[in-house]
Amino acid sequence: MSLDNAPSDSALIPDGQARKQDLNRAAWACSLGSALEYYDFALYTLASALIFGPLFFPEQTRAMSLIASFGTYFLGFAVRPLGGVLFGMIGDRVGRKFVLTSTVLLMGVSSTLIGALPSFHQVGYLAPALLVILRLLQGLGAGAEQAGAAVMMTEYAPRGRRGFYAALPFLGIQLGTILAAVVYFMVVSGNDDVIESGLWRVPFFSSVVIVALGLYMRLSLKESPTFIRLKALKRVSVNPLKSAMKHSRPSLLIGIGLRLGENGGSSIYQALAVSYIVGVVGLQGPVGVLTLICAASLGALTVPVAGMLSDRFGRVVVYRAFALLQLALAFPVWWVLSLGNVVASIIAISIALGIGTWGMFGTQAALMPELFGSRHRYMGVSIAREASAVIAGGIAPLIGAGLIALVVASHDGDASAGVGAWLPIACYLTLLTLITLYTTFKTPETLNRDLDEPRDAWEIAHPATAPANGSSTATGTA
Repeated sequence: MSLDNAPSDSALIPDGQARKQDLNRAAWACSLGSALEYYDFALYTLASALIFGPLFFPEQTRAMSLIASFGTYFLGFAVRPLGGVLFGMIGDRVGRKFVLTSTVLLMGVSSTLIGALPSFHQVGYLAPALLVILRLLQGLGAGAEQAGAAVMMTEYAPRGRRGFYAALPFLGIQLGTILAAVVYFMVVSGNDDVIESGLWRVPFFSSVVIVALGLYMRLSLKESPTFIRLKALKRVSVNPLKSAMKHSRPSLLIGIGLRLGENGGSSIYQALAVSYIVGVVGLQGPVGVLTLICAASLGALTVPVAGMLSDRFGRVVVYRAFALLQLALAFPVWWVLSLGNVVASIIAISIALGIGTWGMFGTQAALMPELFGSRHRYMGVSIAREASAVIAGGIAPLIGAGLIALVVASHDGDASAGVGAWLPIACYLTLLTLITLYTTFKTPETLNRDLDEPRDAWEIAHPATAPANGSSTATGTA
């Protein structure tokens, strides 16, 4: 399904394509800013899989401690839609730059304070309560970061290269994940008393540096050309949430559907699989951290390549190809993980996550902003991304931990029986991926669409379904 090349109202203003210098500055600010912010988020992912259980939930069995730890992980995703709506409203009314500056501050401060938390043995239930509060604040910032970076770069990039440039902030996320894993490896490797010694706090305290660097880069960033033209035309919506809910319901459902396989797969491989091979299969040493380093390194290559491929062949067909790859790998990869071979496990997760899952991630960078009209683009991307983050990303490790606990319980509490949970986990991943694959056949092709156009891609591709008072004629009152 292709879009019509309908003229937009922004033709009243010269295109004003961002100068090369501004484009490069935006690419650096969004990419490195995302890398620094998702260093924080990846730290929490590793910690929830490896150490938060005994630190904050020591009175539970191993299985229940893992569930409780992943429960706090899920809460960060649960609050992300609220952060998406809150900052999406600001991003569509005040501007993209303000939000990107705010999120780096919020996430950096929250992560630094996590490093200062007392353990359960020190203050009892106050410790997990404080962890939950800081995780919620972290989730609020994450709910707007990816959406803002993707929207900013998509609106800055020249037509024909949006896929590549929009993928750069997502490349930054891989770099942030690698940085977090390397720091964790340096701290954990060779230290059997990492919890008792307090060494686990060091990576979180380093977030102070992240706050300073992130603020410096984001404050020097200029506003996106599309938003500048919206303000000049007096078309900035005063209620982006109302506008998105009125005109973008098909686009929101498409965005959520596209994200289920990608975001669910990302959380399943990054958090659940790491915990599974270490805590259930019993692989020794820092194998979980090494696995994430290898996967993210491969993902750092895949993400920009996926963006470039989408510029050449189209967003939808490339997204579908990576979804098919994830689908084909689901059962073989989880079977390999159950075997307990270190090298095979690292290779399996690296290919499944680094190519299949993060290939969708890189393609999604430009596709998601292009789905929505200019007046509620930040809001639309935020809602679609973060609603799916709750439905798939946040709850996936929790469901996986529950499946492991059920398998163990069905074998009279024999912890070694948890290895057999690989089959239901693979089935769950397959279900999420099939939903995403189906969604690609309902997604309009957005390649090279006019980003100043106030209508959604769905409205242009299906004019008969547009509301009577479509967003193309809406006024500033939304």
